Amino acid sequence: MHDEDPTETGEWVEALESVLSEEGLDRAAFLLERLGERASREGASLPYSVNTPYRNTIPASREARMPGDLFMERRIRSLVRWNALAMVIRANKRPGELGGHIHSFSSIATLLDVGFNYFFHAGDETREGDLIYFQGHSSPGLYARSFLEGRLTEEHLDKFRNEVDGDGLSSYPHPWLMPDYWQFPTVSMGLGPIQAIYQAHVMKYLHNRELTEGPDRKVWCFIGDGECDEPETLGAIGLAGREKLDNLIFVVNCNLQRLDGPVRGNGKIIQELEGIFRGANWNVIKVVWGRLWDPLFEQDDDGRMQKVMDEAVDGEMQNFKSNGGGYVRQNFFGRDPELLKRVEHMSDEDIYALNRGGHDPYKVYAAYHEAVNHTGGPTVILAHTIKGYGFGEQGQAQNTAHQQKKLSMETIKEFRDRFGVPISDDDIESMPYYKPADDSPEMKYLQKMRGKLGGSLPRRRPDSQPLTIPPLDTFKQQLQDSGDREFSTTMAFVRMLGTLIKDKQIGSRVVPIVPDEARTFGMDGMFRQMGIYTAEGQKYTPNDRNQIMYYREDRKGQILQEGINEAGAMSAWIAAATSYSTNDYPLIPFYIFYSMFGFQRVGDLCWAAGDMRARGFLLGGTAGRTTLNGEGLQHQDGHSHVLSATVPNCVSYDPTFAYEVAVIVRHGLQRMYGDNESVYFYLTLMNENYAHPAMPEGAEEGIIRGIYKLESAGEKSGAKKGAKKAKHAVRLLGSGTILNEVREAAKILAEKYEVASDVYSVTSFTELARDGQNVERWNRLHPASRPRTAYIQDTLGDAETPVIASTDYMRLYAEQVRAWVPADYTVLGTDGFGRSDTREKLRRHFEVDRGHVVVAALGALARQGKVKAEVVEDAIREFGIDADKPAPAIN
Repeated sequence: MHDEDPTETGEWVEALESVLSEEGLDRAAFLLERLGERASREGASLPYSVNTPYRNTIPASREARMPGDLFMERRIRSLVRWNALAMVIRANKRPGELGGHIHSFSSIATLLDVGFNYFFHAGDETREGDLIYFQGHSSPGLYARSFLEGRLTEEHLDKFRNEVDGDGLSSYPHPWLMPDYWQFPTVSMGLGPIQAIYQAHVMKYLHNRELTEGPDRKVWCFIGDGECDEPETLGAIGLAGREKLDNLIFVVNCNLQRLDGPVRGNGKIIQELEGIFRGANWNVIKVVWGRLWDPLFEQDDDGRMQKVMDEAVDGEMQNFKSNGGGYVRQNFFGRDPELLKRVEHMSDEDIYALNRGGHDPYKVYAAYHEAVNHTGGPTVILAHTIKGYGFGEQGQAQNTAHQQKKLSMETIKEFRDRFGVPISDDDIESMPYYKPADDSPEMKYLQKMRGKLGGSLPRRRPDSQPLTIPPLDTFKQQLQDSGDREFSTTMAFVRMLGTLIKDKQIGSRVVPIVPDEARTFGMDGMFRQMGIYTAEGQKYTPNDRNQIMYYREDRKGQILQEGINEAGAMSAWIAAATSYSTNDYPLIPFYIFYSMFGFQRVGDLCWAAGDMRARGFLLGGTAGRTTLNGEGLQHQDGHSHVLSATVPNCVSYDPTFAYEVAVIVRHGLQRMYGDNESVYFYLTLMNENYAHPAMPEGAEEGIIRGIYKLESAGEKSGAKKGAKKAKHAVRLLGSGTILNEVREAAKILAEKYEVASDVYSVTSFTELARDGQNVERWNRLHPASRPRTAYIQDTLGDAETPVIASTDYMRLYAEQVRAWVPADYTVLGTDGFGRSDTREKLRRHFEVDRGHVVVAALGALARQGKVKAEVVEDAIREFGIDADKPAPAIN
């Protein structure tokens, strides 16, 4: 924009400088805001930008000074760098070429080191520790620091990525593999950031509900700039801004490179992220340039250098650090003749040494100091770094850096010399680790700095105090016959949840979590009773205030209502489900959601929950391909139990009756919170109403193990009066709402076809399959011992009577147990895409209704020669089954 009156402009600038000098930044910001308001009132179109110039947010004059010994810290940091490199190089020399990434840590080493020395609190008798989500690929550096601290030995380091035989170090942060060390799995890109946001959210929730203390605790999350392309990384930052999560600090390691090349070769990732975060109401601190640039900035009164910095794209920034000082002189400073004159006194080496902010401990310290003291909102630090920092021409700022796991000996020697590591040329070929003596100045300093902050990190609390679990008869309403009352398993669960919340021992620990579907699941009655948590309370009067179940938000609310946001709700659940470890305060989270939008939508988070040893309940509501009628293809779940089976420590059930839900929930509470077992439970719940019988005597074990005999139809129990005497027998298995179809099929078989049926409720084909696999393995490895038998084998007994299994899920779900069913086995299921229609038509379409169960049973008997094929054909016609229609799986 052309300046028509430079004199007047100068006067305005002088006035602003006077305010800055005499009254400070806050006053200047206030005046500018008022001027902007006044101009807008007159219709002026103000220039808008969420970006600041490409320079450090904190001027050198306002930097908090780092109080420690810079040179001592550099020596220690150099040893950490060396040992991390040695560990990876040695791993690649062993058979198998197990690999390991070294360039990511090289770029983040200073960012971590300053945190370890001054900011990362491990906790003590007065407070819990900070929670740190480490950038996954930086794990070698964390192990190297733990080695210097004496937590790990050389033997441990030499087992990096060699875990099978024990005492190995996992490739990345994995609490399942190293439960006393790592807290959070972060290497699946994007999961660390979204979990960190909801971790801070749940910490505030606990604090505002006065369940825990700890306003000084921080959640730190270290992220790569390339990771910000993942939707999960930035998708929830608005929540952090809205909730004013000033206990949250993101540190984005902006080394400008993804795995294959530049993050934004034609743009500027730091500027892009600044705009995104500022727009979400975050405090943004850019750490772009190191202190060696400060003298040049002092000379830049005319803004010439700033202009060049603002115009240079990230692809050029890479070249500046990979092509040497002469290249920078010509292609950066050389863009402006006046600017080139300013560096005439500097050698090419001096120019190349101009450092980036993320590698300058003074600049990093100043940014961290401001971040931890900021109130009223979250902070993001955008730190400019170099991938492969210190690896010279072979690795520094190279597009191939991420995949480099081997370095030439020349590069290794240059690295050693650059960082002053005392390894001789005679010894360097073997890549020895280096650790000074325990009484050396370096080790004393290291221990002193961590001692001030509560000790070593990372570390994880594996267990917490066990809870007193209420007895099963607490849920006596669910254990009884419902009589003429019909209700869904969803409503049975909601009533159980209400009972748990009232329990004096554990009620306050129960955390209901919903992704904007509470009314769907009949939970709106809890709005007024428990309140919906929000950090700011309720600033308005809800329009349903005069109703009994009005929408009540409260700063001490117990319900976490996370909006239409399954990934966010799952992340909140994970934070609550690991609270026993992170807060030493076990929470009991119940996250209820449309089952179709659970494992299918957030499967990676479900896997991470298993890795993190999460403990809690996932409830897949409106479950079953044919039970959620009317909603259609995108909503009807017929495979969540197949997906849940992929998580080794996820215990899943598909209960039919209220008493089954009660037994399973109580059993889960005992395992997770009474016995401190690192599993989590998944239950599917239905929205179909029907009557619920009382729990049969002795059924509890079978409900938990996965199968029990519910009833018999035919001669054994005397079907309806006048029924024909049974000539044959079958065994019918069912789960979920389809069990009711199976029960009706049993009556038809007895009354019309003289076939008696034993009806079994299968609460979990997955648990039965896991039991069978364990039995099979034991038998295979103990050939001389008496063979064991699977629970389903023991329950079903003889090998003569055919077995037919029917569920509202893919046939693969019930097929899991085929190897341990001692008879002819037929499986019916709902393979294929869902569609909208009535339950009756959907069950006919997917071939799981009572008619298809009857036909399947008769077909099994026909294969045994016990009934004629004509009987099966007559049944097909009688039930109106189109034998020639396409299979549902492909129709």
